[in-house]
Amino acid sequence: GPLAGLTVLDLTRVLAGPYATLVLADLGARVVKVETPGIGDDSRAFGPFVNDRSAYFLSLNRGKESIALNLKDDAHRQTFEALVATADVLVENYRPGTLAKLGYPWEILEALNPRLVYAAISGFGHTGPYSRRPAYDLVVQGMGGIMSVTGQEGADAPTRVGTSVGDITAGLFGVAGILSAVIERQRSGKGMMVDVAMLDCQVAILENAIARYTAQGEVPGPLGARHPSITPFESFAVADGHIIVAAGNDALFVKLCGAIGRPDLAADPRFATNTARTDNHGALAAELSAVLATRGRDDWLRILEDAGVPCGPINNVAQVLADPHVAARNMVIETDHPVAGRVRMAGNPIKLSRYDDPPTRDPAPELDADRAAVLARLGKGGD
Repeated sequence: GPLAGLTVLDLTRVLAGPYATLVLADLGARVVKVETPGIGDDSRAFGPFVNDRSAYFLSLNRGKESIALNLKDDAHRQTFEALVATADVLVENYRPGTLAKLGYPWEILEALNPRLVYAAISGFGHTGPYSRRPAYDLVVQGMGGIMSVTGQEGADAPTRVGTSVGDITAGLFGVAGILSAVIERQRSGKGMMVDVAMLDCQVAILENAIARYTAQGEVPGPLGARHPSITPFESFAVADGHIIVAAGNDALFVKLCGAIGRPDLAADPRFATNTARTDNHGALAAELSAVLATRGRDDWLRILEDAGVPCGPINNVAQVLADPHVAARNMVIETDHPVAGRVRMAGNPIKLSRYDDPPTRDPAPELDADRAAVLARLGKGGD
């Protein structure tokens, strides 16, 4: 991959940090995962399990190496410092101050390796009044506003986004920050610290919600599957389930009306423009729902696709993994783990014209499995 030759020292655990280093590994970096002796990454103990190995851990740590180091042990500290001195990138997702308590604040790391890119991914960042607080995905989903715009309209119970977007967005922004610092180092010859906070990342992805509030003073709330400013752009009940219809502009709305046999709707002043349709979304939804309820999902998807109207089914996870397009894009790959056996997991969504995207990948490591190889590269033996 394009990051071949880049060595990443990975002190992360659970999700946000491991997701960042997973992306780097998928792009060709050598990722050396430093874990606690005897325990390892917390997520090694998270279910579900395959032959007593965590499928959660396996999916987030494929293609990495593992060495167990106790950073309170002098000999292990020497090994760690040798790794820091030879690494390009160090990534950790401890609470701010944790690595400094172990004797490795940024100033020490920078002294050990002035070219080091040090990425710290945390709940609230290394500055600000909340910096020392602990955080999990659900905490920042709540604090960052995304839960306030998620769920059914009028519902009282807050709804968590169905995947851990607090962690995952921090991991992805972390990768962007890391690669930016690596590119800048090519000019300056110097590393830098990259500070990514999960809460910041949730604020950054609020997009339309922030725009509505700052432009109109409107505090957005949950709308179910409906888009707040594009109409019709939501899910509709059909005879045997639900489909998504996303007529994102006036021309597509005209096509939609023709496809469902209601061209009169496009001529109705209440629906003539996107603004008018959004202002009258309830009335339009009632008209469209009455027609769409008369046929099944497959019929409507065929009709709408033939008309060029963006649409799609609402798939469950099993249907996603069985989708022929998902398979054609190599988005379900396999690893062959020495204990867990053959394990299927999500592939790499970044497709590069000059690099292969193999359907199989190296598995996640057993705890401390790569000690000998890592030490040999450092010219060290023993522990």
